[in-house]
Amino acid sequence: MEIDRNHLAALVAILRRGSFEAAAEELGVTPSAISQRIKALEDRIGLSLVRRGTPCTGTEAGQRLARHAEDIGLLEAQLRRELALDAGHGPARVRIAVPADSLSTFFIAAMASVDGMLFDLVIDDQDHSADWLRRGEVSAAVTVGGQTVPGCAATPLGSLRYLPTASPAFIARWFASGVTPHSLSRAPCLTFNHKDMLQKTWIETRTGKRLSPPTHFLPSSSGFVTAAAAGLGWGMNPEPLVRSAIADGRLREIEPDAPLDVPLTWQVGRILAPALTPLTRAVQQAAKQVLN
Repeated sequence: MEIDRNHLAALVAILRRGSFEAAAEELGVTPSAISQRIKALEDRIGLSLVRRGTPCTGTEAGQRLARHAEDIGLLEAQLRRELALDAGHGPARVRIAVPADSLSTFFIAAMASVDGMLFDLVIDDQDHSADWLRRGEVSAAVTVGGQTVPGCAATPLGSLRYLPTASPAFIARWFASGVTPHSLSRAPCLTFNHKDMLQKTWIETRTGKRLSPPTHFLPSSSGFVTAAAAGLGWGMNPEPLVRSAIADGRLREIEPDAPLDVPLTWQVGRILAPALTPLTRAVQQAAKQVLN
C-alpha cells in the first residue's frame, strides 16, 4: 500500500505537537490542509488515527503508523549517508526512552556529539524505560540490567553508582543514633515518582527489611540534589551529580561505603540498529566517561 509522505508527516506532527494548529505551524501549511491530509490518510488506511482533544493523541493504529514513518526517516537518512547523497530532506528524528538520571549524567553529551539527528525523548523511571521499547513506541532506550528486549540489539554501558545522601544537619537530626531500620522508617526520603524503587531497594539491601518511610515525590534529578542539600530528605543520588556537593560538605553519605550500582544497557530495534550506529557509538563513548 502506497502512502503519501505528506499525509504521514501531518500525522507525525500532530502526535508530536498535540494539535492540528501546532502541526500546521511546524509544516508551514494551514490547519485546514492538515485536517484534509489526516482525513485522506484515514480514508486510505480505513482506520481512525487521531483522537481529537486537548492534546490530540494517536489511536493504536495512528501511533504505529507514526512510528513507521519516523523509522523510515531514519533508514533513509542512513542511505543518504552511505551514498553521500544531498541531505536536503533535513535531519531524521529518533524517539528514545531515557531515565532522567541517565539524561542528567551522560546522555546529553551523547546527543550533542551526533550530527544530522533530531531527538524526541521520553523521560521515565529507569525500571520502566524498557516498556516503551517493548510496546514499539520508541526506537531505542537506555534500560536497566542486561535483559534484552525481543527484537533489539543490546549494548552494555556500565553501572551508574548511586549514593545515599543527605545534608549534615538532616543526618544529625534523623540518624544521630545510626542508620537503623527504626531511623530509616522515620526519616523522610526523596522519591522521583511512584515507579522509583531505588530508596526502598537500598533500604532492603542494607537492613533486610521492607520499609515504607515517609517520602517526598520530586521528579527532577537536579531537584533531588538540591532538596537533599536543603535538608528536605535523604535520597539515592547519582554519584556524578553529588560529587562536588560531597566535596564541599553540603551533602554526606548517610552510611559511608554503601553505594548501589545500577547496570545500564543501550537497546535499539535490530532493523534500525545500522541507521543508529553513530548514536550508539556516541552513547557508548559518553557512558564510558561517567559509568563504572
